[in-house]
This record gives sequence, C-alpha cells and structure tokens, in this order.
Amino acid sequence: MQRRRLLQTLGMLPIAGGAGALLAAPAASSKLLIVFLRGAYDCCNLLVPTASNFYYESRPDIAIARPPAAGVGADPANPTAIALDANWGLHPALAGSLWPLYQKGELAFVPFAGTDDTSRSHFETQDGIELGQPLDRRRDYRSGFLNRLAEVVNGAAPMAFTDQLPLSMQGRAQVPNMALRSVGQSALDARQSRLIADMYEDTPLAAPVQEGFAVRANVARQLSAETDAAGRGAVSARGFSAEAQRIGRLMAQGYNLGFVDVGGWDTHVNQGGAKGNLATRLGNLGEGLAQLPAAMGPAWRDTTVVVISEFGRTFRQNGNRGTDHGHGTVYWVLGGGVRGGKVLGEQVAVDQAHLFQNRDLPVLNEYRAVLGGLFARQFGLRPAQLARVFDGVAPRDLDLV
Repeated sequence: MQRRRLLQTLGMLPIAGGAGALLAAPAASSKLLIVFLRGAYDCCNLLVPTASNFYYESRPDIAIARPPAAGVGADPANPTAIALDANWGLHPALAGSLWPLYQKGELAFVPFAGTDDTSRSHFETQDGIELGQPLDRRRDYRSGFLNRLAEVVNGAAPMAFTDQLPLSMQGRAQVPNMALRSVGQSALDARQSRLIADMYEDTPLAAPVQEGFAVRANVARQLSAETDAAGRGAVSARGFSAEAQRIGRLMAQGYNLGFVDVGGWDTHVNQGGAKGNLATRLGNLGEGLAQLPAAMGPAWRDTTVVVISEFGRTFRQNGNRGTDHGHGTVYWVLGGGVRGGKVLGEQVAVDQAHLFQNRDLPVLNEYRAVLGGLFARQFGLRPAQLARVFDGVAPRDLDLV
C-alpha cells in the first residue's frame, strides 16, 4: 500500500477502475475539465446584476457600471459591464476572451450555485466540494467525486494538473498528477528511474510503473518542444494562460477527465471594480480559458469546462473596499458542445429580501445536482452510476450540453 501511494504521488500509476458493471458507455471522446478557483472569487463582479439597484447601493466603490444606454458610445477609460440580457452583465475584463465564446453559444453561467455548507471556511468548504459527499455523514477523505466519476465512465483517462493529487481525484481509481509549471524538471533522474523500475521488476506493479514513466516522458517532450518554439521572442510560459494551452493539448491527446486549480481569489482588501486586483485576475483567467478551443482543436467539440469556487463573497462591500466570505456563487460552463449564450438555473431577484442571512447570494442550484445533471448528459450515466458519484442527489438537468 505504501508503494502504491508513493507511485500515485509521483503520478506514475495509470487508471485502474474498480466499478465493474457500473461502467457507463459515454459518447466517444467526451471530455471534462474542472477548474477550481481557490479562495472564493467575487461572482457579483463577474456576472454583474445590472438590473439591481441594490447592487449599486451595496457597492459604492467596487460596483461595475451598467452598460451604456442605446445610442451612447462606450468610454474606454471607464469600462462598463457587457450586457448579456436585461438582468445580467459580464465583467469588462473578459471582453476580448470569454465574451466571444458567449456570443458563439459556447459559454453559459449558472448563478446562485454552490454547496449548502454554511461554514464559510475555505478549507472545510473546498474539501466538502471536492469530496462531493452528503453533508450529514462522516467524510471519507479517500473518495473524491472525480475519482468516483472515473470509476463509472468507460475508458476514463484522468489527469490532475496539480502539484499534489487533489481530494477530488482521491479514491480507488489510480490517477496520475503532474504540475505543468515544473514538469520539465523531473524529481527523478535516469539513474533513479532505473532503480525504481528494477525494484518493481517481476511484481504486479512492473507494468504500471513503466507506464507511469512513459506518461512523464511524453508530457516532458511536449513541453520541451513548446519551450523551444517560444524562444523566438514569444511571451514567457507563465501564468494560467500558458498552462491552459498545455492542458488543452494534453487533454486533446489522451485525457478525458481533468482537474486544475487556480489560487488568489480571496479579495478582502482593495478588490477593485472594472479595474484593479480582481479585474486583473479575471482577465488572466479569461485569456487562459480562451486558449482552450485552439489548443484542443477538433476535441473542443466534445469538451466541457466547468469553473467552480468554494463559495461566493458578501454582497455588500466591506470597510476595506473588498468583500468577505459568502455563500452562493456563479459557475461557468464552456465548451464546443455547450448550449450557451444563456444564464441558466433557478434565479431570484437580486435584492435585500432574497439575500441569504442578509449578507450573501443564496444557493438555489446545488452543485452536486447541477454537476450530476451535466454528467448524465455528457457521459450517458444511468441513475445507479450517478448515485455512485453523488449519493442521495437527484440530478438537475439544465440542458447545458
């Protein structure tokens, strides 16, 4: 068991499903990537409730201005929300990246989303979401919801693009993990690799070890080729934008269940509005996500990317021109087969009367139900298979794909 855990940490054990008859038969080449924004991003300045006067009263320093009225030209010096419909607008930092995808119908938003956990603790809520287990039961930290999904999807090939295997990928199915920013510099040299291979020779783990080394070598070769090409005055391969391109290529070439996390969203102080700290982060994230269609090529048609966070932030700004830990948030769903160009799911008026505990957006679209409905469509999961992934949850079909 210790040897298996060591190899799993090194990303050197391939998938080995144990669900047997529970395996589904999904559409060929269907792919899912979960992007987890750790730190709880401020969804109210991403999907702006432009029809809400209460929003502008609650955020005198950080609100995103309403779109200009018909016939009034935009002022580049003072960006406004991009009108999505009569009630919602999009942060202007995404004008050149995600707005075109929304116009093409490849991006949808699900507001009032999240978990019923009300602890407002980053770590507790992140753990709860990644595990995907009922809140009224004892947590099993050896069983994440993406690992359970890998168990029931026929031909699952998961990969965690992270330093350590995330909770969502923990479980009986063996999942490799690899942090792309450091993958070119393996912790193991050729001599150490041979020693490990020799140690497992003539054992049941010999083949998985060899396959694990092959995975690492293949990824390293791809990144090395990209680095050489970028050497002629190209931008540095830093930040999420560069990593998103790599993830897209790797997903297109062999993985169909992926996970990556992006930090830095805990904006208690000087959050900013149309410009500032949050705007910069949203702009970088949007640029990265916008690289995926080209990076994935034809595979983009069968790919769904879901952007989630542990919870939202307080509706009212705080005394430091920031926002504090909240409750309901907004999920993003994008992909070549997404039925987007819409704001989906159950919604209520954005006013004081509908705030949760008079401070946050409520959760009306519980995340396991939303993801369950998406998984049922994308992977053709039957009720028993969905119950294996999210026990005790009735899937909610939002017609996302």
